[in-house]
Amino acid sequence: MKTLKACVLSVGLCLSAAGASAEEESGRSLMAEGMELFFKGLQDEIAPTLDGFTAMMEEIGPGLQGFLEEMGPKLGAVFSKVEDWSSYHAPEMLPNGDIIMRKKTPEEMGQPQEDEATGGIEL
Repeated sequence: MKTLKACVLSVGLCLSAAGASAEEESGRSLMAEGMELFFKGLQDEIAPTLDGFTAMMEEIGPGLQGFLEEMGPKLGAVFSKVEDWSSYHAPEMLPNGDIIMRKKTPEEMGQPQEDEATGGIEL
C-alpha cells in the first residue's frame, strides 16, 4: 500500500512540475489546475484508508507470512484438486477447532439426483 501511496504522490508531483513549467510559459492552464486538484482530492480521500490498511498489515503481517510459509504448499495441493469451488459450502469451524468444507448435495447444486438402484439419473 505504501507503493500505491508513493505512486499517487509521484503522479501529483509530476503534474505539479508540468503545471509549473506551463505556468512559466503562458500562465497556468485550467486542465493542469484541474488535474492537480483532482489528484490532491484523491490523495486526501485515500490517505486515511491507506493508513488504516498499513497499520492492519503491520499488525497481522508477521502471522500471515508464517501461515503462508507453512500452509501455502498444502493449500496449493488442495486448490489443484478442486475443480469447482461453487460445489462446496463456505468453510466452517467446529467446536473442537477443526475447519471443514462440506460438499453441497445434488439438491443444493440444483442437479438431477442419480438413482442408486439403476445407476442412472432420475427424471
